[in-house]
Amino acid sequence: MKRAISMLGLLAMLVLAFGVSVNAAGRTMTLTGWISDSHCGAKGMSADHKSCAETCVKTKGAKYVFVNAKTKHVIAIANQDAVHPDEALGHEVTVTGSYAKGVMTVDKIEPAS
Repeated sequence: MKRAISMLGLLAMLVLAFGVSVNAAGRTMTLTGWISDSHCGAKGMSADHKSCAETCVKTKGAKYVFVNAKTKHVIAIANQDAVHPDEALGHEVTVTGSYAKGVMTVDKIEPAS
């Protein structure tokens, strides 16, 4: 059973790595998801998580991250100053920016339609 779980995890990582490598050239892309914090990651995909994310970033050294709504993939945000908590937290957003080497540089964050 452990071997099957390990193989499934490895397969998932390979598929994710392939998907990431397709966009690794730093091209501008638009994704829909949630802004969370690095401590909670994908668990922060809810309106109830807004105050927790703000607290973790302000007092516990966490960083804002983007969580893709479809894949639940957590992406680090390079320019933390692009995240305005009152506008970006607590609801689904559309993020436009460039992605390279596992990090997104945010150009724009808007409420998802």
